[in-house]
Amino acid sequence: MRKPLTASLIALALTGCATAGPDYHPPETSAATAPGATGPFLSATGPGIDGSAPLPDHWWRLYQDPQLDGLIEQALSANTDLRVAQANLVRAEAVLREADAGRDVTTGISGGTTLARPSGTGTDLPGNVAYNFGVSASYPIDLNGRLRRAIEASQADVEAVTAARDYVRVSVAAATARAYGRVCAANYLLGVNRKVVALQRDTLTATRRLFRGGRGTAFDVSRAQVAVETSEAALPAFEGQRQSALYLLATLLGKPPADYPREVADCAVLPSLRSPLPTGDGAALIRRRPDIRQAERKIAGDTARLGVATAALYPQISIGGSLGLSGPLKDIGGGTSFGFSLGPLLSWSFPNRPVVKARIAQADAQVQADLAGFDGSVLEALRQTETALETYRRDAQRADALARASGSAAQSAAQAGKLFRFGRGDFLSLLDAQRSYAGAEVTSAAARAQLLDDQLAIFLSLGGGWE
Repeated sequence: MRKPLTASLIALALTGCATAGPDYHPPETSAATAPGATGPFLSATGPGIDGSAPLPDHWWRLYQDPQLDGLIEQALSANTDLRVAQANLVRAEAVLREADAGRDVTTGISGGTTLARPSGTGTDLPGNVAYNFGVSASYPIDLNGRLRRAIEASQADVEAVTAARDYVRVSVAAATARAYGRVCAANYLLGVNRKVVALQRDTLTATRRLFRGGRGTAFDVSRAQVAVETSEAALPAFEGQRQSALYLLATLLGKPPADYPREVADCAVLPSLRSPLPTGDGAALIRRRPDIRQAERKIAGDTARLGVATAALYPQISIGGSLGLSGPLKDIGGGTSFGFSLGPLLSWSFPNRPVVKARIAQADAQVQADLAGFDGSVLEALRQTETALETYRRDAQRADALARASGSAAQSAAQAGKLFRFGRGDFLSLLDAQRSYAGAEVTSAAARAQLLDDQLAIFLSLGGGWE
């Protein structure tokens, strides 16, 4: 019996000696390798943008704002979304350890007693008491690589979950910077609007004085009063925006809204970059973005699972052995109660090959879907970045034009005030000039605040914020 058994084992080994399924290689032909995807960004031009400079990992330090640095550091250590992502990573690592343990020796212990009474015996007979106790062990011989592929799949899953965690870091850093920026922007816009109200109040005071001196009318006073009240009505909205941003900031820091950071509540200076905004190129973006890395690792994992499905076409072999004692209780410990076994164990789903092939087809289709998803992730990342850069570039041009318009409106309002005070201009012209100045100043300030939001959108699309 030994020779046929040896021959059978050799034949089985030759059948499945190669690792089942295809070996994974990064996609050679994909959106990530297209010339248009790896070159400079089309919109990375103009003042304030440096398309050749690489993006640093901690991009928020480009603002040289210690408060911003501290807030992001807190968020990255306490944010609840990050805690969830970290727990998911711990789980994936445990699954990998489980898969890796499948290559080790498996042991088992069993034991029990039975009471049996043969049919036809009298009711007063207690029956026969028997026992069994055994120890077994088996070691898998991974001839076709099923276990290796399963470990590869779990390893790729760990890397994909790590990338997902990194993308949460990117999002949390950008959201924290944006919430902080909106606190500062709300206070900045509040200050600008209060400046406008102060100017209009001065006009109202002067108008009342002129009315008492006989140079004005009650209608002039009421119109000046309307201008003041209209501008004052806008102030609560900015206070509400500031408070909403503070509550969001508290949530991002893992705190209740009531515990929002009081130290930043009075920030009224817009964070500004101390150097041109660095963007790098498309190739650097593809390497950096965690969601692209996650999509690529998903292809690797599902390719390995295709190998696991393919391995089911071949026999699964392990070496097993067992030692045991069994028999009637009265013979316990006797020579006839001892037994053992040793030899190869074989399992094979040969009769169900159509089922196995269907599963292989499912796994292969999943890999094809992953390849398409990878291309989609690359294209979406490039689109987001180009759109964010183009929006910033156009908004910067708009902000410059509005700043010039605000300067002109301020000059016009000052001239109208002089003409009115010296009796060479009418009050309606003064109000119109001041109304134009108020609108231009507020609009220009809002445009400057929008530029900060645009910068943070660029940093988010570039995918920086993890090491």
